[in-house]
Amino acid sequence: MGQDLSMDVYCSEPTTQGSIRHHRMRRVMAATVIALLTNVAQAQQSSNPAAPSVSIPNFWNPRARGERVEAPQTGRAIRFMTDDEFPPLHFAGPDGAPTGFAVELARAVCERLTVMCTVQARRFDTLLDALADKQGDVVAAAVPLTPGLRARFLATRPYFRWPARFIARKDRSLPDPSATTLAGRSVGLVEGSAHEAYLKAFFPNATRKTFTDLSAAQSALKRGEVEYLFADGLSLALWLNGQEAENCCAYSGGNYLENRYFGEGIGFVTRTEDAALARALDDALQRVWDDGKYAELYLRFFPVSPF
Repeated sequence: MGQDLSMDVYCSEPTTQGSIRHHRMRRVMAATVIALLTNVAQAQQSSNPAAPSVSIPNFWNPRARGERVEAPQTGRAIRFMTDDEFPPLHFAGPDGAPTGFAVELARAVCERLTVMCTVQARRFDTLLDALADKQGDVVAAAVPLTPGLRARFLATRPYFRWPARFIARKDRSLPDPSATTLAGRSVGLVEGSAHEAYLKAFFPNATRKTFTDLSAAQSALKRGEVEYLFADGLSLALWLNGQEAENCCAYSGGNYLENRYFGEGIGFVTRTEDAALARALDDALQRVWDDGKYAELYLRFFPVSPF
């Protein structure tokens, strides 16, 4: 554990010996995260299968609904591309086939559009170039929606975002974070991260203590060397419910989703000439939310919600 999604997951790498080691580490982390998600889901089902205590985010505006948009008829299957090393969003399942929240959401969208679709796994840093080269039609992976991406491609509305969260030790009875309550209190941060910049801007009187990586910051919180930790909510959710945390800590306060610091999230990405397909995907995403399939998939892949 301990990967800071705000700093690492979106970085492209050349194929060097160092990058090969990095990808091997990602595979090991992926296996660990998959096991964790499976264990948490089983525990929730056995304790209370009817009412899982998971907060499901809603990124859709009910007033934006319009007439049903049909997918363009291309005479062939829509080709989705993804990466298979980033659970719970996209990873290789037990049979080696791509799965994960983004992948299964893509399949649900295809069902709503009544079109045939395929899903191909590729290395993450090749996805956008492959899309531009028409080796696929849609990217369904954790590629952030940025002005640079929108200059080259089209994208649907976000179907997932990266919330920032505070966590604290359970035995300290600390107040929920605010500009007032954090004055003079120590907050752990990953050095150079968006979370450090946000804390400087909106919690200026907090005492910042930076660490080189998230794992070091988590360990410091666990030892009581800082009172709070502010970081990516998904990474924190996985750590909080893993063995390393030893049930030491919990979320404190709500989530933070400011675009300027934490991005717009992720959506399905298409080429600019495929505007009709992008509109159809957007409409299908709305229907997947309306009929409850989004919630079903979210509960399957996020038994510990970052929201």
